Order: sequence, then C-alpha cells, then structure tokens
Amino acid sequence: MLRPVSEETLVVHEIYASIQGESRFAGLPCTFVRLTGCNLRCVWCDTRQAFYQGRRRTRAQVLADALRLATPLVELTGGEPLLQPATLPLLRELCDAGRTVLLETSGEADVAPVDPRVHRIVDLKAPGSGECHRNRWQNLAHLGPRDDLKFVLASRRDYLWMRETVRARALETRGVGLLASCVFGALDPKDLVAWVLEDGLAVRVQLQLHKLIWGRDATGV
Repeated sequence: MLRPVSEETLVVHEIYASIQGESRFAGLPCTFVRLTGCNLRCVWCDTRQAFYQGRRRTRAQVLADALRLATPLVELTGGEPLLQPATLPLLRELCDAGRTVLLETSGEADVAPVDPRVHRIVDLKAPGSGECHRNRWQNLAHLGPRDDLKFVLASRRDYLWMRETVRARALETRGVGLLASCVFGALDPKDLVAWVLEDGLAVRVQLQLHKLIWGRDATGV
C-alpha cells in the first residue's frame, strides 16, 4: 500500500462529483475525495479497490481539484481517510473555503482532532462486518448534533446488536444522528423497516442511492 509521508501530501484514489448517496445529506450534489488505504477488512466492504490503488498528490492540488468541481458539499472518504496525516488540515481548508464538509470514517479511528465544523459520519461496526471488536467507543464522547453514527447491517443478528447498542448507550439522547443501512443484497430493507417500526427505534433507515441509480458495482459515481 502507498503510505503518506507528511501533512503536505495525500495518496488519493479518486476525486469526482456525484450526489450524496447516504447520510442526512442524501441526494445533494457532492464532491467526493476518496483516499487510499484502510486498516480494517470488513467482510462486506464495497470499496476494496481503494485499499491499494492511488496516486500521491500535494494537499494543495487535492484542495484545488475538490473546489474546482464547485459543489457546496464535499466529503472525504476512503478507505480510511484518518490514516493520512494530511487529512486533518485538508478538512480545515475545505471548511475555510466555505464548503459543507463531511468525513466518512470507521468506528476505529480517533475523531477527536477533526475540525468541529466537519460533519463526522462514524461507522460503528456490527458483528457481521468481522471488525466489531475494533470499535473505538471513546469516540461517542466527541460526537454531537452535527454528526452521524452509521450502522451497516447484514442480518437480524446485526440489527439486534444495533438495537442493544442504541439502548444500552442511550444514543437516542445524545443528539447524534443514527443511520441504519442494509448491506446491499444481504438484508432486505423491508425487513429492516419492519424491525425498526416494531421496536420503535429512533433511527433513520437509509438506502445507498448511488447503487440504486448506477448499480452495485459502479465506481466513480
């Protein structure tokens, strides 16, 4: 895997404009900066191409390209963007440029140093991911109303784990957004909706719009 060397460069897989497929911003035009590299190996990962492929670029070049696409919304994703030291200053610079900035990150990475203007979308790994033991529960103390916790669910077992996590940790009272997603093709969204309604769980059920529009294997969209 290509490894970052400083806060001045990043290893970038791709930069492109599309619509936001998930989160509270779903459906809005968005520029995606996908960085290379991840230290987790979720069973259901749909961006394995970003584990290794990529090109080293200066932070100034990445910032310029992201701004050139001229969408009000910009998301840094991966892989795991917080593995690269230059991610934190890039997030600050995007905020300074007047963009609404999103960070898609795993539940393993420390989100405390992230600029408070950034909307952090933190993925808590359910058992079906194979990486549940990697969740950094300390992150919960750093999240607020502008942030989201995302649960990607592959089965009824994953749903029950999410339900227990939400209730045991009083997540519904923390102000953070709660997002529930189905692993595409593994869990029927109709089942997830039925379970959420049956339990009265205050989560937002979401679908991956980009996959519904362009197909499950499409990239760069």
